[in-house]
Amino acid sequence: MSTLLQIDSSPSTSSLTRELTREFVETWKGAHPDGKVIYRDLAAKPPQPIDALWIGAAYTPPSSRTGEHTETLALSEQLIGELERADEYVIGVAMHNFSIPAVLKLWIDQVVRSGRTFSYGAQGPKGLLQGKKATVVVASGGVYESGTPAGAMNYIDPYLQAILGFIGVNDLKFITAGGSAQVMAGAVDRQTFLKASLEHVRAAAV
Repeated sequence: MSTLLQIDSSPSTSSLTRELTREFVETWKGAHPDGKVIYRDLAAKPPQPIDALWIGAAYTPPSSRTGEHTETLALSEQLIGELERADEYVIGVAMHNFSIPAVLKLWIDQVVRSGRTFSYGAQGPKGLLQGKKATVVVASGGVYESGTPAGAMNYIDPYLQAILGFIGVNDLKFITAGGSAQVMAGAVDRQTFLKASLEHVRAAAV
């Protein structure tokens, strides 16, 4: 049985990225009738920022951790467990100031952990989440795709490619709905704007 992890990071329940991730999930469920979906809404329940106690707990050998250490790492363990159980991920990302939403960065800080999702050896770092694949669905007010005049201001794609690759997720696809400011300005209706992106999402989900 296949398992999909759906992650939404947009604060708006009616956002374009949420519509696209929902479409991905519905298409995926049609292709995997016996599959399971794990849902994580980061905007509804943002992860806590890591602090000195978290860092101390993460770098303390498991056999030496106190109850406080275990409690501090409980959310991190839960989030990493979701990544481990899922075969595939779909991540909805609304561009904020040319990069990812703050809640997604909080999630990343909780799941990128030495000894859990990556390790260091003689050959350097190794990602421990092997055999996974991810689709990142991005909506941005402007057009920031590679090769466009503003493409150099897109820090989402290179950052997520680097950080997900660092933990072993190298089978990665980006689907971008750029220019959503047209929808907010009323220059184009929502479904017309989303048509091409929805088609890309459906193709990626099967």
